[in-house]
Amino acid sequence: MSASTLLKGKLFCSIYKSRKRADMYLYVPRGKGLQDLPEALAEQFGPGVHVTDLILSPERPLSRADVNKVMAAVQQQGFYLQMPPPPDPDLYLADGHPDRPRRA
Repeated sequence: MSASTLLKGKLFCSIYKSRKRADMYLYVPRGKGLQDLPEALAEQFGPGVHVTDLILSPERPLSRADVNKVMAAVQQQGFYLQMPPPPDPDLYLADGHPDRPRRA
């Protein structure tokens, strides 16, 4: 049985994290690396750090992204960019946060 038969409906990818921005990750086809990214994305992402290799499957959800959207993006454009989550409003509104709105 070939590897392509075993992976039918699944996607073998590599995940990289950005050194420039916390919680930013790129999913790319396994073995492709980051060399074929669009120039603007490569500049924004910076040099990536390989985190892991993973077999994506519609039956196995991801914690912070829709696995079907990730798989489609990797297959269609060669990558999926996972952006950092929005700031926690409880932390943002906490006393001492530098961006906390000032009371009138």
